[in-house]
Amino acid sequence: MIKTRFPRCLVLVVAAAVLTACGSLAAAPEHSGSRHGAPMPPASLASRLDDPPSGGESASSGPGHGGGAQGGGLEGVPPSGGASASDGGQGASGAYRRWGLDRPLERPPAPPAVKPSLERSGPWGLPPIVRRVPTDQRVVFVTIDDGIEKDPRFVEQARDLGLPFTGFLTDNVIGTHYDYFDRLRRLGNSMENHTLTHPNLAGMAYDDQVREICGQRDNVWNHFGQQPRLFRPPFGEYDDSMLRAAAFCGVRTVVLWRAEMETHGLAYRSGGHLLPGDIVLAHFRGPEQLEGQSMTDMITELVRAIQAQGFTIGRLEDYV
Repeated sequence: MIKTRFPRCLVLVVAAAVLTACGSLAAAPEHSGSRHGAPMPPASLASRLDDPPSGGESASSGPGHGGGAQGGGLEGVPPSGGASASDGGQGASGAYRRWGLDRPLERPPAPPAVKPSLERSGPWGLPPIVRRVPTDQRVVFVTIDDGIEKDPRFVEQARDLGLPFTGFLTDNVIGTHYDYFDRLRRLGNSMENHTLTHPNLAGMAYDDQVREICGQRDNVWNHFGQQPRLFRPPFGEYDDSMLRAAAFCGVRTVVLWRAEMETHGLAYRSGGHLLPGDIVLAHFRGPEQLEGQSMTDMITELVRAIQAQGFTIGRLEDYV
C-alpha cells in the first residue's frame, strides 16, 4: 500500500509546483527595456531624394532630446505661438511692457486645416519657392537668419512675448553654440537650414551645393534631432541646380521673403506695407551690426511695426 500511494502523492506535489510556477509567470510584467526603432541620423551625402533620412519627421525620437513635434514644435506647445496668456495676448501677462511694447502680441488666428498649396517653380519633385503665404488672415511670419548674435536676453524676450519665429541657421557663425538655439527651439520655434558657410549658391557646382545644404541638414539633425524641411538660400540667390540639390537633401520648401527688418525699419520688395501672409526676414544680430542697438531692441521695433499695420505673427510651419 505504501508503494502504491507514494507515487500518487509525489505526482500531486509536482503538479502543484508546476501550477504555482505558471501563475508566477503569468503575473510577471512585460519587459519594457527594449528599444523601439530609434531613427538613425541622415547619411550625409549618401541620401537619395526617394529615400530621405529615417526619422526626420519627428524630433521626439532624435538623439539626446526627449520632446519635439514635426517641424520643431515641442510637446505641450500649441501651434502658432508660445506660452498662454491671461490678458488675451501671447506670453506672460504684462511682460510685453518689459520690452517696450504698449500692448501684447495678439494670438494669431487658427491655422488652416489644410495647408495652402504653393506654386511650383519647376518640374514636379522640386521644392516650391515662397515669399508670401497665400492667406487672407491678418498674419505675417517672422524668420531669423544666420546666428551671429547669441543674446541670452532674446531667449527671455521670445518667451515673454510668446513670439513665434523660424530660425535659419548657418554653421560657421554658430560654431559650438548650438545649445543657445536649442533653447529657442524648445520654446516651440523651428530651426531650419541656411547652409554650412553662407555662400551664394547660384552658379556653384551641384556637388558643392549638395555639400552645403546636406551638410547643414546633418548638423541640425545631430544637434536637435530635427530633420529640417525648410531651406533659405543665402542672399536669396538660387538656380535650377540649387533646387535639385535642395530636393536631394530633403528640402520641401525654399523660403524667401517679401519684407526685411533693417536698422531703420522694415523694407519691402514691393509696395510700402505688409500684406497678409508676408514672410519677414530678420537676422541674429547685435550692436556691432545694428549701429549700437541690441537684438532685443530690433525685435521690439519689428513687433511694433507689425502691430501698427494691424497684423500679428503666426508660425510659418503651420502654413507651409
